[in-house]
Amino acid sequence: MARHGGGRGWYGKVVGAALGVTVLAAGAAVWTAQAGAVGGSAPTAAASATPGSDVKAVDVTIAHASDKGARGVNITIDDGPDPVWTPQVLDVLREYGVKATFCMVGTQAQAHPELVKQVVAAGHRLCDHSVSHDTTMDKKSEAYQSQQILDAERMITEASGGVRPMYYRAPGGAFTPYSRKFAASRGMRPLGWNVDTKDFERPGTDAIVATVERELPNGPTLLFHDAGGDRSQTVEALRRILPRLKEQGYSYGFPVR
Repeated sequence: MARHGGGRGWYGKVVGAALGVTVLAAGAAVWTAQAGAVGGSAPTAAASATPGSDVKAVDVTIAHASDKGARGVNITIDDGPDPVWTPQVLDVLREYGVKATFCMVGTQAQAHPELVKQVVAAGHRLCDHSVSHDTTMDKKSEAYQSQQILDAERMITEASGGVRPMYYRAPGGAFTPYSRKFAASRGMRPLGWNVDTKDFERPGTDAIVATVERELPNGPTLLFHDAGGDRSQTVEALRRILPRLKEQGYSYGFPVR
């Protein structure tokens, strides 16, 4: 998500859940609804510095473009999953036949694995959004950065039933050269955004829609949220935006890999 001022107490309540992350069992079930499914156990911390035999490194540059080309739009949903809002977002996406990329906080994925599985089963992609959504990660040590990325990868992969995240989005855009390289070595393309809808601030549905329409010429990747508070405005904005952009000739895709 975009870097916002003020405290993020909602995340503070779940940070403790990041401790004691367990390695995936080798016999974990594999979900095939999304590219990037794995057939073995998650990578261990000892092997985290370099890709394992079943992990293919990807480009370290921050992705913004859509795999649908010049008229493509990428819907990205941050901070969940959330038991109230993620199902509603999924319903709207299903209604309009749109696939999205869900940037999940590790502790949220761990707390709601059934929702992670629903996201994957619906054909959406997963993105690592760190363990605890620390927007000051770029000021922390490399060891801390790698722990946040790797442990979140494990949490999300375990919750999904074996599907690894395909992208890494730094909380608040707090990327560093090291974090981008580390994520890419784990097969997760660093993911940016072009349009911050400001839905996190709950400016009103009309304002969210207007932001998308005004700023879409800046690039195809739109940032929304499905957790961290009341997301009813986001749900309603998506209900209005998705068919409107289709009518304007846009196609919905995924960020380039």
